[in-house]
Amino acid sequence: MEVAVLVSPAAGRGRARVVSAAVLDALRRGGLVPRVLPAAGREGAERAAADAVAAGAGAVVAVGGDGAVHAALQAVAGTGTPLAVVPAGTGNDLALALGVPPGPVAAATAAAADLRAGALRTVDAGRAGGRWWATVLCCGFDSAVTDRANRLRWPRGPRRYDVAILAELARLRPREVTLTLDGRARTVPVTLVAVGNTAWYGGGMRVCPAADPADGLLDVTVVGPVSRRELVRTRPRLTAGTHVEHPAVSVHRAARVELAGTGLTGYADGEPVAALPLAAEVVPGALTVAGSGRGGDATTGDLIVASPPGTVGAAGGRAAVR
Repeated sequence: MEVAVLVSPAAGRGRARVVSAAVLDALRRGGLVPRVLPAAGREGAERAAADAVAAGAGAVVAVGGDGAVHAALQAVAGTGTPLAVVPAGTGNDLALALGVPPGPVAAATAAAADLRAGALRTVDAGRAGGRWWATVLCCGFDSAVTDRANRLRWPRGPRRYDVAILAELARLRPREVTLTLDGRARTVPVTLVAVGNTAWYGGGMRVCPAADPADGLLDVTVVGPVSRRELVRTRPRLTAGTHVEHPAVSVHRAARVELAGTGLTGYADGEPVAALPLAAEVVPGALTVAGSGRGGDATTGDLIVASPPGTVGAAGGRAAVR
């Protein structure tokens, strides 16, 4: 089976590039034929992945963080072509949600084993602004921090985000957002809104702790007005997901979420999607994944038993079972 491999060379401060040779060896040992795709920027990576899927690649393997996964997702979502995630970035939130082994070589080995055995599963994906996303879509304080960090030319590396956080804290104020959940609208002052297909964002922060990527719904965490001090004090609780117990936080569930507000940008999987107004909806079972373990907090989803290469199974080689 030939698989397309999308490597994000800058992911994890160059970690993805460093581990790529070992990942390719692991895929070959697992009986696959990896073909590395050119990845010249986000648009180039997405185009290369789409071309590989159109040419019949057996899977797309994303080596990097959530940015690399987001690029691969644009090519595979809704097609039935499997996505395998090899975590090697700063933020590996989809890998965490799916229960993928945290080591790149272990993840590649698990992906190869699943692909050779035809042991795949389907999970939901989000759709917003004409783009697919898999983890969390957010707007408000967090997206403003990312916006500012992307505009900064100094300092380099993660310190840019420290500077951006301090700058946005200095101008922190509630923003009016009209939130429409499955057709029911209300306008509320918010610090941030997070729409989760999975629980984690920002490199392991459990912003939508009960989100399940196999239930056909999106979890919506709304953080209302809070002071600067309270935001700084509450933010560490995101790791455990206990921030939802704070009186300023409310949690909702819907299949379609519409966000409208002035001067806000929606980010999904850590990538810019579009300025508000923005509509997000869940597409059940849109994503087929390989190499996702059953440990940790991974949800079950639908297991797909597909015929291994060179064999023909029932119903054209693919059957879905719960």
